[in-house]
Amino acid sequence: MKITVIGAGAVGATCADNIARRELCDELVLLDIKEGVAEGKAMDLMQTAQLEGFDTKIVGCTNDYAKTAGSTVAVVTSGIPRKPGMTREELIGINAGIVKTVSQNLLKYSPDIIIVVISNPMDTMTYLALQSSGIPKHRIIGMGGMLDSARFRYYLSQAMKCSPNDLQATVVGGHGDTTMIPLTRLATYCGTPVANYLDETTLAKVAADTMVGGATLTGLLGTSAWYAPGSATATLVESIIRDEKKMMPCCVLLEGEYGLKDICIGVPVIIGKNGWEKIVDIKLNETEMAAMNKSADAVRSMNSVLSTLSI
Repeated sequence: MKITVIGAGAVGATCADNIARRELCDELVLLDIKEGVAEGKAMDLMQTAQLEGFDTKIVGCTNDYAKTAGSTVAVVTSGIPRKPGMTREELIGINAGIVKTVSQNLLKYSPDIIIVVISNPMDTMTYLALQSSGIPKHRIIGMGGMLDSARFRYYLSQAMKCSPNDLQATVVGGHGDTTMIPLTRLATYCGTPVANYLDETTLAKVAADTMVGGATLTGLLGTSAWYAPGSATATLVESIIRDEKKMMPCCVLLEGEYGLKDICIGVPVIIGKNGWEKIVDIKLNETEMAAMNKSADAVRSMNSVLSTLSI
């Protein structure tokens, strides 16, 4: 089995590292447009194989999509990262052409591939990949909600002074600072509502901190984060490869679910060998549904930029 990671930057390399360590495939292809980068990182990763005890073969290549032939899953991280002060909307013009070209090149050599999109703005790039590729909707998945939910659990654990592993907390909606929706009402600590332990003011702060979690890290690091995005993506890929049927918040095409149509946005889905296999209705209340509609409006506004581009 083969998995491809497009983009050998910090996120792509970290994702590849996680996939290799978990031995999710026999061969992992790391592809980048910059000469020598993927080859070098693949060599560096392979030199950890004996130390970490994995047998995954990692191959690096420069823009040679023939080497990706026969891939079961591809992770698309390519594009420029968000810089301090840059909105996800500003990324569209740069990253749209890259994501479209990458998706088409992947399908040329792996027509049955499942594509996982990380490139930002993620909701719009997922929608573009789906529209430009023409492949079944279940085989295009945007990884945003997994990362946002991990950050949600982090901020909850900090407020509650508990292990994030004891928390269940989900973020839906768009993968953006103003569009994501941390579902505080449904968050639990060992099966009990977190509202039993935190007051409304604290919960509101946790939600607000979650929403700007990416921007906070960008401000501190000077670029986008990579450890959590890489790990979240590998977890998503693992559920596909191992057919785990796990429920994860991911960006997928809605066709009437949650009252929304013709939009890729974050909702809970079941992830298995066929990609996303089922959308789960978690029964949002009136306030949460209003927030989802507002989030969808913002995502549609970003999507509208695509029609103005020559790609």
